Amino acid sequence: MNKTPQLMDASRMRDILTPHLSQIRDHIFLNGELGMVHADPTVFKLLMRQKPPFVINDHRMGIIVSGEADINFNLQDRHLKAGTLVYIGPGTIIHPKQLSADLRIFGIGLFTNFPMLFAQGQMPSAFNGQVRDFQLPASEGDISTARHILDTIWHTVHADNNYHRPTVTALVAALMHHYDRLFHLQYDQLASSRSREQTIFDRFIQLVTQHCAEHHHIGYYAERMCLTERYLTTVVRQASGTTAKEWIDRALINRIKAELRHTDKPAAQIAEEMHFANPSFFSKYFRRLTGMTPKEFK
Repeated sequence: MNKTPQLMDASRMRDILTPHLSQIRDHIFLNGELGMVHADPTVFKLLMRQKPPFVINDHRMGIIVSGEADINFNLQDRHLKAGTLVYIGPGTIIHPKQLSADLRIFGIGLFTNFPMLFAQGQMPSAFNGQVRDFQLPASEGDISTARHILDTIWHTVHADNNYHRPTVTALVAALMHHYDRLFHLQYDQLASSRSREQTIFDRFIQLVTQHCAEHHHIGYYAERMCLTERYLTTVVRQASGTTAKEWIDRALINRIKAELRHTDKPAAQIAEEMHFANPSFFSKYFRRLTGMTPKEFK
């Protein structure tokens, strides 16, 4: 994934979808706080024209109603099919690779100013920033529950132009609790069945996605995981065919590119925020991995 991720926030989505409202208005809802898509393929065709990958800054949940998709989430390729619950959170980099013609998704996006019902520190743990994304093959009953909640939100926001916010936030909280419960059930099952090596690799990628801007060296991740650097390096290469340092560099470069492309910050500020020793070292690092200076890229 060597292209610069584009920020796909509420404003950008509105710009993309507004010219096509006459075609899709029965299948989408979009205001300043949340957006919904109700099993319409047009929305995703329009988004794909924007040349992914994308990065998001909000919470999004959905159900794959029909069809299939091959999508890279945070450096990991995933194959999604009908009957899957999907969550992508702030900072997630998404690169859709292939979408089937019959792909239908019923989903909701909670934009950055959505009034979450949870008190400080009370967000369900699957959504508190420790997990960037997950995909859950779910039973018919669990899919039905999620769909009933989404249907109720859909009907509530369409009741009038000024939907009843307390009702919507309560329903969203119920949906998040449902996803959180299923996430932890699956995580516990996978943890007991997957190999130790795969578990280590998955944890490593999760930590790199979260902390690459602050920590550029494998020693930090090995210490966090209570492993030696040598053992972690060996396991990551065996599990992925790629070195741990390459994974860190890949995640860090994607983060830097997003900052250069989508903010007005000077390179020196980005270098400081990304914990480089000085702007010169930052520039040399970026050039070595991309073939151009931060200024040339910007």
